[in-house]
Amino acid sequence: MKTTATRPDIRTEGDIKKLVDSLCHKATQDTLLGASFAAAARIHWPHYLTSQYRYWSSKLLGVGIAEGEALPAQVALPRSGAHVEHWLQLFSSTVEEYFAGSKAEEAKQLARQMATRLRATRNRELPVD
Repeated sequence: MKTTATRPDIRTEGDIKKLVDSLCHKATQDTLLGASFAAAARIHWPHYLTSQYRYWSSKLLGVGIAEGEALPAQVALPRSGAHVEHWLQLFSSTVEEYFAGSKAEEAKQLARQMATRLRATRNRELPVD
């Protein structure tokens, strides 16, 4: 892993795209999460990725959708406890692989909040925007 001094913070929409693309690539290859992400790819992968770029750009950079808008439809995100924890670990390690700084920490905090919501709704459908 790179040292903190050589990793930039999340600053641009390009950084958001790098984070989302890297995370989704890892998730599709993951033995625990791969089936969920493969199902999302079959449904409409470009739409899923675009919704993720918009969501994270809005939350971390203040661009795009309104700050108060609900979480986008999370077709690929896991719903069971073990899967959610694994996704959270994968998300955090992906952030740490590429980024360091206040926005990187904010991204990990937002992911922890998302994981809390996923655990709370694992037996119910998430609302679709």
